[in-house]
Amino acid sequence: MPHERDPRVVFQRLFGDGGSVEARLAQMQTDRSILDSVTENINHLERQLGQSDRAALEEYLNAVRDIERRIQFAEQNNATTPLPTLNQPAGVPVEYDGHVEMLFDMLALAYQADITRVSCFQMAREQSGRTYPEIGVPEAHHSVSHHQLDPYKSEQYTKINAHHVSLFGKLIERMANTPDGDGTLLDHSIMLYGTAMGDGDRHSPYNLPVILVGGGGGQLKGGRHMKYEMDTPFMNLGLTLLDKVDVHVDRIADSTGKLEL
Repeated sequence: MPHERDPRVVFQRLFGDGGSVEARLAQMQTDRSILDSVTENINHLERQLGQSDRAALEEYLNAVRDIERRIQFAEQNNATTPLPTLNQPAGVPVEYDGHVEMLFDMLALAYQADITRVSCFQMAREQSGRTYPEIGVPEAHHSVSHHQLDPYKSEQYTKINAHHVSLFGKLIERMANTPDGDGTLLDHSIMLYGTAMGDGDRHSPYNLPVILVGGGGGQLKGGRHMKYEMDTPFMNLGLTLLDKVDVHVDRIADSTGKLEL
């Protein structure tokens, strides 16, 4: 799925114009009309497809139907609940920290209002050329990730990673301070923070550093450091987390089984 970096666009897609109840209902109707347009010509398309393509189409349509059910659920249960106050952003902030924090604030608000239950957030692009002079890193992110064991570059790389985690920590703190049912928003969520590489210098996909935060509605226990055998597929974790939110599948990508968490 394409990413969106403009907080104003994200805000409007999540909350409509200003987050009012009326705006949210109007947005849901727009979403529904988009789904209607997707399904209008399905019968015509199916007649032109082979067996394998029909199976792929059916998988896609199941996803569309799932979205439709979510819209109906939101209309019945959530659309009439006013959102907490959040000023509509004017656009993309110049400052990195402000940009990330604004997007995180909207993400927390979307969880709080049950507008979405799943999200993906990228802290930096692959091969990012961003510098971080505000934390004492004038070099580009990507260049210091290829540190070649140079102590100075390793130190700069560590500063960037620590800074990213500190920004993520602010989101976690907000969720921990947001009441939700019989606990907090964090108690009822599972947040995964990590990277695709264990060593940016070698582009190594092994020994990945991963943080799991949140109670998952009683499914996760915190305060632990878990180590698994080298070459354990990362998607074993994905399979395990899906299982904990009652999505039961036999396999994801190269997964070989569930983890003990």
